Amino acid sequence: MASRFTEVRKVLGYVSANPDADLSLGALAARARLSPFHLHRLFSQLAGETPRHYTARLRLARAAVLLLTTRDSVIEVALASGFQSHETFCRAFRRHFGVTPREYRKRGFAQQVSASQAEEHAAFVRRFAPCLGLYHRTPQTESREDRMSYTVTKKELTPQPVLVVRRRVKRSEIAATIGAVLPQVFAYAAQHGIALSGLPFTRYTEISPGMVTMEPGMRIAALGGALPEPAADAGEVALDTLPGGPAVTTLHIGAYDSLTDAYAAIEQWIESQGLERAGAPWESYVNDPSEHPDTKDWKTEVFWPVRG
Repeated sequence: MASRFTEVRKVLGYVSANPDADLSLGALAARARLSPFHLHRLFSQLAGETPRHYTARLRLARAAVLLLTTRDSVIEVALASGFQSHETFCRAFRRHFGVTPREYRKRGFAQQVSASQAEEHAAFVRRFAPCLGLYHRTPQTESREDRMSYTVTKKELTPQPVLVVRRRVKRSEIAATIGAVLPQVFAYAAQHGIALSGLPFTRYTEISPGMVTMEPGMRIAALGGALPEPAADAGEVALDTLPGGPAVTTLHIGAYDSLTDAYAAIEQWIESQGLERAGAPWESYVNDPSEHPDTKDWKTEVFWPVRG
């Protein structure tokens, strides 16, 4: 079963790299060497959405980026994003974003962004749109890796504006919550033309034996105040900041289910150095699970703010 999940992850990578290819269920099943029925089941189990929904979402995310960062015509954007006609594209785009492609382009970015920031946004969309539902998803058939040793260091961070959704959940629901919330935050940023600027993350603001208050989110370019729409439109999405100043950090390599070892290593180091914790810790997802099928290659950087 683990090998089949590996094949499905390869399909995810293929879809993200080839939005204008034949991405029908039959074509993807042939690529994965699975029957359409089994690919649909495994794909939905791993990605949290059907192949059809996943493909449409990536194509629309690509189209939104092209509208904001290029001068290509709407029909050129449609074809480059895998849509077969102007009409089909416009209907799908309006249904997803609530505005037409021309209106979306005219509105532009929510922030004042430079050319380099626009390019950075495009790069992050291409990199993370395919995998946002995969973070913290590990097939049950995959075994945990051997415990690793950690190199812990102290860094000086700069404040980073972010979009987050706060949830209080059972510990057993952490993985599912991250897999559900990160796509929600990404979709909100895309809908409102908010430029992304860094790795997705999850911050843990309160932890008890049974429950966790957590904030999965996305880094964004400076927004200059409030969300661009009324609070009612934002829903659960809120503007916040990852704090600047000193923080202790380490890199975890391996499956997400052993990340607690990285947090323990940081806590032990903080105590050994006589430092004081100064806020909630967070974890940043360094690489893309869809491009790295083996959990042994997954990298997560953990940060914990300290005083002094």
